[in-house]
Amino acid sequence: MKVTYYGHSCFLIEINGKKLLFDPFITPNPLASKVDIKTIQADYILVSHGHWDHLADLITLANQTQATVISNYEICTWVGKQGYAKTHPMNIGGHWILNSAR
Repeated sequence: MKVTYYGHSCFLIEINGKKLLFDPFITPNPLASKVDIKTIQADYILVSHGHWDHLADLITLANQTQATVISNYEICTWVGKQGYAKTHPMNIGGHWILNSAR
């Protein structure tokens, strides 16, 4: 397993050939000013909650990576309204085994 910390709440975990990006807040974060988001790859983007400092780069990175966005129903609905349809809404306490055929 490899963990890459991008700053604040954003990090990437690479495990078993999959890349999981958490809470993509990079470009507005001055502490992450040297991170080039064009180089970030992800199979899944997980968003913990809807505060700006947890999803500022979500739509940009979802479009760039074509990753499945995993979050609660409300955030996944918002993502869909932004024109990105590849989401997987979850409830608190639920679980799902995801298998990406990329």
